[in-house]
Amino acid sequence: MSPTSETAQGGRRLVIVESPAKAKTIKGYLGPGYVVEASVGHIRDLPNGAAEVPEKYTGEVRRLGVDVEHDFEPIYVVNADKRAQVKKLKDLLKDSDELFLATDEDREGEAIAWHLLEVLKPKVPVKRMVFHEITKDAIRAAVANPRDLNQRMVDAQETRRILDRLYGYEVSPVLWKKVMPRLSAGRVQSVATRLVVERERDRIAFRSADYWDLTGTFATGRAGDPSDPSSLVARLQAVDGKRVAQGRDFDSLGRLKTANTLHLDEANARALAAALENTRFAVRSVESKPYRRSPYAPFRTTTLQQEASRKLGFGAKATMQVAQKLYENGYITYMRTDSTTLSDTAVAAARAQVTQLYGADYLPSSPRVYAAKVKNAQEAHEAIRPSGDRFRTPAETGLTGDQFKLYELIWKRTVASQMKDATGNSVTVKIAGTAADGRDAEFSASGKTITFHGFLKAYVEGADDPNAELDDRESRLPQVGEGDALSAEEITVDGHSTKPPARYTEASLVKELEEREIGRPSTYASIIGTILDRGYVFKKGTALVPSFLSFAVVNLLEKHFGRLVDYDFTARMEDDLDRIAAGQAQAVPWLKRFYFGEGGEDTTTGGAADAGNGDGDHLGGLKELVTDLGAIDAREVSSFPVGNGIVLRVGRYGPYIERGEKDSEGHQRADVPEDLAPDELSVELAEELLAKPSGDFELGADPESGHQIIARAGRYGPYVTEVLPEGTPKTGKNAVKPRTASLFKTMSLDTVTLADALQLMSLPRIVGADAEGQEITAQNGRYGPYLKKGTDSRSLTSEDQLFTITLEEALAIYAQPKQRGRAAAKPPLKELGTDPVSEKPVVVKDGRFGPYVTDGETNATLRSGDSVEEITPERGFELLAEKRAKGPAKKTAKKAPAKKTTAAKKAAPAKKAAAKKTAAKTTTAKKTTAKKATAAKAASSED
Repeated sequence: MSPTSETAQGGRRLVIVESPAKAKTIKGYLGPGYVVEASVGHIRDLPNGAAEVPEKYTGEVRRLGVDVEHDFEPIYVVNADKRAQVKKLKDLLKDSDELFLATDEDREGEAIAWHLLEVLKPKVPVKRMVFHEITKDAIRAAVANPRDLNQRMVDAQETRRILDRLYGYEVSPVLWKKVMPRLSAGRVQSVATRLVVERERDRIAFRSADYWDLTGTFATGRAGDPSDPSSLVARLQAVDGKRVAQGRDFDSLGRLKTANTLHLDEANARALAAALENTRFAVRSVESKPYRRSPYAPFRTTTLQQEASRKLGFGAKATMQVAQKLYENGYITYMRTDSTTLSDTAVAAARAQVTQLYGADYLPSSPRVYAAKVKNAQEAHEAIRPSGDRFRTPAETGLTGDQFKLYELIWKRTVASQMKDATGNSVTVKIAGTAADGRDAEFSASGKTITFHGFLKAYVEGADDPNAELDDRESRLPQVGEGDALSAEEITVDGHSTKPPARYTEASLVKELEEREIGRPSTYASIIGTILDRGYVFKKGTALVPSFLSFAVVNLLEKHFGRLVDYDFTARMEDDLDRIAAGQAQAVPWLKRFYFGEGGEDTTTGGAADAGNGDGDHLGGLKELVTDLGAIDAREVSSFPVGNGIVLRVGRYGPYIERGEKDSEGHQRADVPEDLAPDELSVELAEELLAKPSGDFELGADPESGHQIIARAGRYGPYVTEVLPEGTPKTGKNAVKPRTASLFKTMSLDTVTLADALQLMSLPRIVGADAEGQEITAQNGRYGPYLKKGTDSRSLTSEDQLFTITLEEALAIYAQPKQRGRAAAKPPLKELGTDPVSEKPVVVKDGRFGPYVTDGETNATLRSGDSVEEITPERGFELLAEKRAKGPAKKTAKKAPAKKTTAAKKAAPAKKAAAKKTAAKTTTAKKTTAKKATAAKAASSED
């Protein structure tokens, strides 16, 4: 029986989902008897500040939004921007005979459904409707087979939310006091930041090692063909049986890890090459092994994010935004999943397409099963796959742009997962010869041939290392046997240097967090977004670079809250939260242990509160840790030695370096660029920064006023200003502002003179008047020098014209018709190639607000960590992809003029106004309380 005919018998049903897009798609499958409406995400949450907390709550409850003294009762409030939607849902419910809660089937979705129940208080039957894909069959099956609300899932989500609130609202204020205002700490975001910082510390401590080896090109003497090449390239592997050292043999300090290796320097490498010039070589051994590669498992959330980063240049956030649209519009199954399992329906659909597209030879005799799941996995879902019982090929979807690219990636991966293994052979050939000095030199070459491509016909996984060999790459070697003679066509000497550990990218950080079992894989995209938005991390290309600010934050957390950022401790907390979700532990006793350090009420052992990090920092409870801050030296946690007596400090207005104590003789100080990578701050660069002019430069006294004129470096560039006498009023009606002027681009602090300064401060300059007596002035503005006559402005071509332009020249400019519209386009600063999505050329241009990348349709401003010189094509494509994922900027519609009303209707607002005045007085009295909690918004929840 169809949902529509059922509804005709059972009355009208209200179905509530999270998003309008999802509502629209589902409505099309249910028919007219159903009303499908969106809650538009969460309708209520913990309060963002004391002003949102109901009047009956006082004290700490107003600050935290959680009553820690009464079993950690959360205080929920309906979000101000959701009140209208809640009213709409209540009105719809009044006319409904049944309520279906159709939010996502995970902890978050279950919590949204519970909040809807708590707020709407329905008096009609309520059912929980769940599905993993938005197709007609899946939606109708969900209507026919509802379940009850899973209270354990709700409790687990509520515990997680309370935990994150306590962590953020208690630890963040410590950062405000000891590092910088408006910072935030979070249970997972702080650990993720620590990972990025530790990688940068490794790079700073890294010492490069130089090593050399030889590469030989050896010929068989045969003509050769594609299946049997005439030559091969082999690398020197051993000399007199001792293995030649490669990069992996050195530690981070540039030392050999083992003594049983030969470290060749340049001189020895060249001497060996010379001794091998006339050597006869022969094949010492040929080792052949069968090669077999099985398909990759279907996508789960984290593997999709990693592969979309490698292949499409998408950030984790952009990937999830595009996947959300694909899911809501019925193209893929639910995109937040830790499972690699495929349903029987999906397996049948994938196998059918393998046969259809590649033939029966590529189809294994039985379906492949991917049952492995990530530890601490979310509730049972399928893997991410195309929706339906028949997969639409990418061409059949009608999708375009980023959605097409991501769907194609998911479709290929799913189909390939049900194909046969790739098979072939791998071969290793060792070539030996005796040098003129008697040393035995052994070269080695490896090759791979694929005899049956299997799943590789459909899909090949990318690699984090751009130099890594992909699975479908073949490298054929000549068909040689043991003892065959070979001639050395060329032997080259190659020098190498070991490289510091690579910085994390979004993809590799996601992989690291998942491997350490930290946090929820479904929230990694928001975690990375948070640490980028907070300024803890910035991007350089695709690499995640920690800011100096993050070094100070992590330093404080490690020294004084060691367990809270300990990797094992954080992973164990996830285990504890999953035990609560499984009903194996109780939420309240666990929260008491975490917050107050009370361990008697939860008899289970091995939980997070018992985990340690070996630094002797005892977790007596979060509250105790954040109460006694006397031991935290704010200057110490924000100071890092550079060398030569130079110290980097993170101040409230950014990073700087200094040598010596303030106000002491020889004290030096210089600001450090905020986008400088920490591993690039060497002693040499620090000395260079300190040598640059800084502070105030006294230029002399103004002959007319007698005021001292100084030049200084400001936040927006160098400028000159006058020093007003002591006692000059700075505020009020009689306030006097000092004359100030920015230096021209051609000027610098160490060369500007008093005459230059006085001339700059004389601007704007009166050039003269036109025939009607209207004054013309020359001025320097935000966008450069210009002339102004009344409201008519005309640009000048150079700053020097401000002082040299004559009245005649100014009148001539005004005699020309004013340029309307945009000026001629500037030539691009850099060309990046063709965008893989729009297939249009991408260039870097200079815009009003700085450089940006564009393909002619989409524009994306370069971030603080990007530069025109260093930006790569991949980074440019990534910025455009992120901008497309956000969609077009919303335009605020102009309000229509208010219609005239009768006198009776006009009286009502007057009463409201009076009520507002009363409320305003009450609010004023509460300002002190509200102020304390306002900044707490920075400590947002994350997981």
